[in-house]
Order: sequence, then C-alpha cells, then structure tokens
Amino acid sequence: MCGIVGVVGHSPVNQLIYDSLLLLQHRGQDAAGIATSHQQLFKMHKAHGLVRDVFRTRDMRVLAGNSGLGQVRYPTAGSSASVDEAQPFYVNAPFGITFVHNGNLTNWRELREALFKFDRRHINTNSDSEVLLNVFAHELQQAANGVTLDEHAAFTAVAAVHRRARGGYAVIAHISSFGMVAFRDPHGIRPLCLGRRDTNKGAEWMLASESVALTGCGFSLVRDIAPGEAVVIAEDGTLSSQQCAQSDAIHTPCVFEYVYFARPDSVMDGVSIYAARLHMGEYLADKVAKSLRLGDIDVVMPIPDSSRPSAMQLASRLNLCYREGFIKNRYIGRTFIMPGQAIRKKSVRQKLSAIDLEFRGKNVLLVDDSIVRGTTSREIVDMARTAGANKVFFASAAPPVRFPNVYGIDMPTQTELIANGRDTEQIANEIGADGLVYQDLENLEQTLRDLNPSMKHFESSCFNGQYVTGDIDAAYLDRLSAARGDQVAASLEESEDS
Repeated sequence: MCGIVGVVGHSPVNQLIYDSLLLLQHRGQDAAGIATSHQQLFKMHKAHGLVRDVFRTRDMRVLAGNSGLGQVRYPTAGSSASVDEAQPFYVNAPFGITFVHNGNLTNWRELREALFKFDRRHINTNSDSEVLLNVFAHELQQAANGVTLDEHAAFTAVAAVHRRARGGYAVIAHISSFGMVAFRDPHGIRPLCLGRRDTNKGAEWMLASESVALTGCGFSLVRDIAPGEAVVIAEDGTLSSQQCAQSDAIHTPCVFEYVYFARPDSVMDGVSIYAARLHMGEYLADKVAKSLRLGDIDVVMPIPDSSRPSAMQLASRLNLCYREGFIKNRYIGRTFIMPGQAIRKKSVRQKLSAIDLEFRGKNVLLVDDSIVRGTTSREIVDMARTAGANKVFFASAAPPVRFPNVYGIDMPTQTELIANGRDTEQIANEIGADGLVYQDLENLEQTLRDLNPSMKHFESSCFNGQYVTGDIDAAYLDRLSAARGDQVAASLEESEDS
C-alpha cells in the first residue's frame, strides 16, 4: 500500500506536495519521493525514510516547478534496500515521464518479459511499478506515432494499459511539456481522487490517494476518479477525462481500505471512513450480543487507533462502559507487514503499553480492526492479563483473514494467517482469549452499502478468496508463497551480513 499525489498549479508546488505526503504518511513509512517539472526538466529527490527525514531544505530548493508528483511507500517483506525501487520512477522515452503508482500488478512478470522481447524496453528493478510505467510509455509512443502527443493519444494509451495489465492500480504520470495523466484500474480496487483550488491565476488541481491530502492542503474534493477512467490535466490547468476501460468493468473497491488503511478523516468513493467504522461497530455489537454474555463484560477497549470508532459505537449500542486501556507509541511501524516473528512480537510491546488501573480485576472486551497473523492479538491479550484483567474477550471489526491480498497490500501468505484452517474457537485459543467474535463479511460490506447504496461489489479476497481480476488460482498463490519465502530469507541474510 502506498500514497500518491500529483499537483498542477500556477506557483511552486514542492511545499504543497511535501505537505500532502505528510498527510498520506500512514500509507507508507519505508520511502518517500517527489519529482517536479521546471523549464522542461524534471527535478527529483527520493530516499528511504519518513517524509520529514527524506527532505531537507537543500532538497526542496532543487524541486522547482509549478507541477509535480510524489509518493510514500510502505515496507514490504523482501523489499529491496536500494533506493532505485523508491518512487517516483522516470523514463526518458518517448516523451520523458515521471510516474507514481499505488497497487500491485498480478501479471507483471509476463509483462516484463513481453516488454523485453517485443517492445524492446529494459526493466532495471524487480518493481511492478517500473513495469507498469514502461507499458504506459510504450503504448503512449504507439498512440502518438512517436511524434504527436495529445489528449486522444493519452486516452488511447491508457485504454491499452487496461487491456494488458491485471491487478489493482492507481497511477499518476507526469509527461514533460504536456501535463499530467492519472488513471485507476477498471475495478477501482485502489483509490484515487481529484481536488480543485481556485486562485487569482486560475484553477489548480491535485490528485491523491485520499481526500485528506486534498482538504488538508486547501483543495476541495471534486470527486473520485472512476474505475477505468483517465484524467488529463494540461500544463495550463485545462482538465479533460474519458472512460478508457471496457464496458463490463465493475466498480469493486478494496474493502480493507475502509477497515484499516485509510485515515478516518478521508472520504473514499463517497463514503466517510469514520462513518463506516462507526457503522461497523453497530453490526459488530449485534454479533457480540448474540455470541457472548453481555453480563460478563465490564468494559470495552479499543486497540488504537483505527478500531476506536468501532469500539465506541459498539459500547454505546450495548450500553457497556468504554475505556482507553492502551496507549500507543506513534513512532513504531505497522506490525503485520514487518518480517520476522521476533521483530513483530517486540514491536507490539514497543508500540502499546497498558494502563493497569483500567484492567485490574475486570472482564475486558478488546476491539481491533482485524486479526491477520495473530501475533499482535496474542501479545495484546497477554498484556491485558498481565495488567490484571480477569477475563479477556476479543472482537474483530473485520471477518477472518484467510487469504493473501494480491492487489497491493503486503499481507502474509496463506499459511502464515492465523485463520487459515482454524475455526473461531481454535483462533481464540491461539491468541489466548476467553472468547472471540468476528464481524460477518456480509455485514461488513453492508455497512458500506448503507452509506453509499450505489456500491454493489467489493474486493474482499482476503476474506473470501474471490479475486476479481480472474487470474488468481492456487498455482499463483503457491508461487507467491515461494517467492515471499525466498525474499524474506534473502532479507534476513542481508541484515545479518550488514
């Protein structure tokens, strides 16, 4: 999962992009980068680390220009230590393009081979984003006949990308002396939205993964980019758009964005993330009331931060006491995407600390957004007991995670998931809870339909194993598991040698 942003303005945009990346920092803490365009030259700086650490005053001075884009990337198991895989990416042919991407291609290996054999393009990293950039660049060259680049050529190129690429992707491409092209995969799996700000020099435009990046920088949310749609913003601020996907494309956004990744102050595909999580708490409360004896619960506590709205609403609906029992250290990364069991276990203890007074002698219902490996949940239950809890119940605002996500969320392979091959009682025993309640998938999806009735379908593969692109089978997941194992081993060997 990554955060991307692009700006076309009438004054220098380096600070604006920097500020927007800070607002998207939750989507990636591994690397950050910005590329701007000035006098037909691209200026770029990228490195590993948080936004505030990557950019210094000297870096910002170099990033001149009234248009540009940026990205924050999260760490994945086996990610290259080289800054070469940080974004933005750049290619100089046919027109000079910088490029940021959020998501994951499921057929990137086949595309890379085709690019080398037939399109005569060389890929220098193992990043699917570089593959996608070169597919786009090749199709742009074909559509423009190598000479003339206009809106029609840009839309034609995006349509060709949709025909060739499989997976979830949101893209912003900055083409030298032309403008910005943004597009979203035909299923709308990965999010992308458009904002506008009016100035005395005319309209300025911003594209971003989440609306919070727009509103936090003084832009108004105009709308989400539609699945399969391409938007072209010329250097003078003129905007045009066109649907470039086949007519049978179905809007199928990733449900995990609403559960966990997106900030609560964002609006995504017309749904307030905060309202969605409150609503999840209501449905979860009904399930808890059916599954546990409410008289056995003294207090409801969230696992900070994304589960807090659901926990508050659950407590309110069931007329139970709500308390904050854990304090979060905000400077520790997310644990389910950290390689190595020992590292994840240590990270949980560093990330959370318990307030003993809130636990001592009480029966506690802990509410979390989801349970993935179970490492975090097991440690949290143990912390609650150590703090003096009498009984510890656990509720998840999401259903059991039984399958890997292949569209841009670096979840573990299937064998690493605690819900794989276990029922609810067995999972409760594994994490040490006295009782466990999961949200039903039907109810999770209904929370979003309640808030936006036009949403009919969702990318819920990590819960139900149904992959909307139609190209994922058991053999693919086996290859993914094997590749992940090789990457983790290489990463651990590299860390031991360093």
